[in-house]
Amino acid sequence: MAIAKPDRHDIAASARWLVSQNIWGVLSTLSIEHDGAPFGNVVSYSDGLPGKGKGVPYFYLTMLDPTTRNALKDSRASFAISESPIGTCKRDPMDPTCSKLTLTGKLLQLDEGSEEDKEAKKALFTKHPEMMDWPEGHEFSVFKLEIMNIFLINWYGGAKSITVDEYLRYKE
Repeated sequence: MAIAKPDRHDIAASARWLVSQNIWGVLSTLSIEHDGAPFGNVVSYSDGLPGKGKGVPYFYLTMLDPTTRNALKDSRASFAISESPIGTCKRDPMDPTCSKLTLTGKLLQLDEGSEEDKEAKKALFTKHPEMMDWPEGHEFSVFKLEIMNIFLINWYGGAKSITVDEYLRYKE
């Protein structure tokens, strides 16, 4: 469900819109295979059912992926997304008027079968139906980013100030 881009002055709405409307981003962890160097990986995600997003990105990750192994050793992570794939920005993705967001925090594995795990799978499989057919032997599991910091650029003048509480309290 496409939602119109909010006014750039409404910082919480801008950040939440970007998360709800996008389907992928770059999830970065600290590599256990490369002496703690940053490791970025393109991943699909969902923050909730269409029109009911909560702003917290959920990921369906395999234990075969270095991202997963890294997070299980050191949960510090960042997740970057751009307005460019949504199609509402026709400029270069680095142009300040093309919104971009980086969420930093802890990448945490959900308890299999928990209520949050069930809700996250429903949201992920609704946004990415092909995930349901991914091989069981690859040990997929749901992770979430527990957000600790938000970096948003949606216009000239540098990053906008927004607290995690303001971001999470925003209602679509």
